Amino acid sequence: MKKIIALGMLVVLGVTTSNAQETSKKLKATTTKVATAKVNGAGMVFVTETIDYGTVAYNSDGRREFVFTNNGNKPLIITNAQGSCGCTVPTYPKEPIAPGAKGVIGVKYDTSRAGQAFTKTVTLTTNAVVPSKTLTIKGNVLAADAAKS
Repeated sequence: MKKIIALGMLVVLGVTTSNAQETSKKLKATTTKVATAKVNGAGMVFVTETIDYGTVAYNSDGRREFVFTNNGNKPLIITNAQGSCGCTVPTYPKEPIAPGAKGVIGVKYDTSRAGQAFTKTVTLTTNAVVPSKTLTIKGNVLAADAAKS
């Protein structure tokens, strides 16, 4: 009797594990299709539209990168990238991004503004189907005396 119960439990465990893997594969395939949906014209799909610096040290490296893909069928041209204030300096590719190619928007936040939480934006102007895109950075800079200790 114990062998039958053990065999039954083993079968249930195997079926459950098998179904869980199938569900995971289906979910992953659906997510991939959504992220790479094609548009007619130029397009931009970002890995993330918000970067959280977390808590950073005073005067530390404030550089971060937003990675994107042109999900359109025409070259993407970024004509401008504007930070919401002088403490946020964006950089962007000046050459067209081919369909299916990846690009990077660089952002440098001035971490010499000690003891402050921040939320800043970078606004992109492009030839994409949706011509304006806003990216966000946020975090907190430690006080200057906390960074020394």
